[in-house]
Amino acid sequence: MTFPNKLYKYRAFNDRSLDQAVGDQLFYADPTTFNDPLDTKPNLEADLDEFALAEILNQLLEQRIQAEMDAAAKMIKYKGPKTINHISQQSKRRAQGMVDQVREGIANIDDEFDATPAEIFSGFIERELLRRYDKGIISMAERYNCPLMWSHYGDQHRGICFGYSIPEDARRHLYKVTYDGDRTVKASSVQAMLRGSEDARQLVDAAVLSRKAPDWEYEKEWRLVGTRGVQNSPLELEEIIFGIRCSQTVKFSLLRSLNERRRQVSFYEMREQRGAFDLRRTELDQTDLLAYFPRRSLDVYDHFSALVSAIEAVQDN
Repeated sequence: MTFPNKLYKYRAFNDRSLDQAVGDQLFYADPTTFNDPLDTKPNLEADLDEFALAEILNQLLEQRIQAEMDAAAKMIKYKGPKTINHISQQSKRRAQGMVDQVREGIANIDDEFDATPAEIFSGFIERELLRRYDKGIISMAERYNCPLMWSHYGDQHRGICFGYSIPEDARRHLYKVTYDGDRTVKASSVQAMLRGSEDARQLVDAAVLSRKAPDWEYEKEWRLVGTRGVQNSPLELEEIIFGIRCSQTVKFSLLRSLNERRRQVSFYEMREQRGAFDLRRTELDQTDLLAYFPRRSLDVYDHFSALVSAIEAVQDN
């Protein structure tokens, strides 16, 4: 995969954007909070029979249950061979029990019910796939000059846009979004993934994490995947771009906040392109900004204090 030189994150100016800039942190969002309810929700194509689908469900359940029990054992510092063996046996037993419950439910379904056993197993596999991907996502864009992105994610051009370079070790967690309108994943691919195929894993990962409807193509999105919540940034902050409606005080605040940063950050501001609907960026004039701020509103009146005193004295007489 060819990676762009930089990726951009549009934001409103708030406490989280300050954490992102000054604290060098990024927020990995829960995909269920995304504004598109179809995002990260693949549909399984049942290209295998119900027995193979049942086995896939069994393996997914066993892996999830074992991961949950491993995490619990780690918290209480149980890690001996007896614990490991117990977790393995319990994971297998519980997974098989859940699959048996699905089979029992299928056997008791009324004849008028439309769904086939394969479709029912497919539904359970879809849910397990989503539970498997408990990671967070940072959505980023290839461009810094997209008017729609500024409107939708940059606080209607009042916000800011962070520009990041991508270190080599961060690229393995980066996915390019495709906009093909297809959110299906084949059961045979999931089966191959569970059997250890790296190619199949990448196919399934892409189907779950990086497919969107064609209407979103203007975003030119890339996704960085990691642990949910606020994390230290694996990317290198290179530049900050201010929207055309961004206030001077916001520009000053970020400029001064990053003055002592060991790696220099470049500052730009967006300008409208006369006669067109395009945006262009220019380098921020730091000299004028630093000369004007910080200021006191009373400074102007202080120059006239003597005149005000003279006028008051005349009025008193």
